[in-house]
Amino acid sequence: MTFAPSTGTVSPTPGAQRRILVVEDEPTIAEAIATRLRAEGFAVSTAGDGPSAVETAQTWQPDLLVLDVMLPGYDGLEVCRRVQAHRPVPVLMLTARDDETDMLVGLGVGADDYMTKPFSMRELAARVHVLLRRVERAVLAARVPASASLHLGDLEIDHAQRRVRVRGEDVHLTPTEFDLLVCLAQTPRAVLSREQLLAEVWDWADASGTRTVDSHVKALRRKIGAERIRTVHGVGYALETPVR
Repeated sequence: MTFAPSTGTVSPTPGAQRRILVVEDEPTIAEAIATRLRAEGFAVSTAGDGPSAVETAQTWQPDLLVLDVMLPGYDGLEVCRRVQAHRPVPVLMLTARDDETDMLVGLGVGADDYMTKPFSMRELAARVHVLLRRVERAVLAARVPASASLHLGDLEIDHAQRRVRVRGEDVHLTPTEFDLLVCLAQTPRAVLSREQLLAEVWDWADASGTRTVDSHVKALRRKIGAERIRTVHGVGYALETPVR
């Protein structure tokens, strides 16, 4: 799958059945997730530990991973690192702890979204669809002739190549982080509410994922500089621009 031409990822074949790898060491949970995703029309494979997850990801080449954090062998964070190093792929991470530190670490190693157990299968399926739609939009955008990059001081956003540079140095962003940055950059200095960001970036119609926005903003700040994104308490966020 292609998030950006420079990443070496593989674009999905048009009309092909999407492949989902479910990595979960609890057989009951793994089967429940697999059953729901198959009902949604996906081809699904499962793995119950870290080493088999990495091996399956490399040989089967799924379009998306549903990945539990707590696994035997390698934990989910190490699985994510190894899979992303071989072939970048969107990752929906599952965690048993509602701990923001764990979430930020997961986002830092390449996860695109996370859910805290227990969760509804309906919401999980919806998140999977949203992640895959975002990838498809990125593929289409990459096929459009390159347009001028957006420069905000020493921050450069290349829409066509989905690349970001800070002070001339490439900064690796996950697909979600890139889309979040672009959304903020479209109206620099304007405050966007968490609900607006959820709708624009995540395609969510309700406000149940505001913590997701906060966690992704924190991860984005670590990569491009905390001073570039201003928090408006009780409202949302704004991308700061240099004052001429």
